[in-house]
Amino acid sequence: MTTGSARRRTRRSPRTGGVVGAGVVGVVLLLTISLTACTGGPAEPASSGTASSGSATPEASATPEPDPTLLPTGTAADNLVYFNFLAAAVTKANPAADGRAYIDALVAGGFDRAAMEVTFDRTQADLAADAVQFSVRFAGECLIGQIGPASDGFHSVVAPILSTGLCLVGGTRQIDW
Repeated sequence: MTTGSARRRTRRSPRTGGVVGAGVVGVVLLLTISLTACTGGPAEPASSGTASSGSATPEASATPEPDPTLLPTGTAADNLVYFNFLAAAVTKANPAADGRAYIDALVAGGFDRAAMEVTFDRTQADLAADAVQFSVRFAGECLIGQIGPASDGFHSVVAPILSTGLCLVGGTRQIDW
């Protein structure tokens, strides 16, 4: 009988663990809300440089941060924010943009077209690609972006250049426009 009783407890363990886990999440949430209420809300960003007036909204006279720019003497990591900024502008203008639109935006933004790669927008079976990747070799590394329905939005990374001297694995299209 002891064995059967232990077996039953083992079977119930995942259910009770879920209830206990949900309870812990609830307690953490309540503590977070309580702490936020005690401190007057979330802290303002450190870069604001202005004294808090007790208001949760920024002052109307606050100067917006300038758009990122290309840092020609910077590293690939230094330029990732700018790379992402350009890609986001393409996606915002046309969520169904093709690889060429991203390459054109990167070129217009000052990146070297000769250092770029882009995968095909369509498969060999003439279906829309699940994801399109594009890259720029920059300062000895690769800025790589990926967009498409299988990507769950835009993603980017700084990665080392491959032993082939390229950034992307597999077939890429010729950037001849």
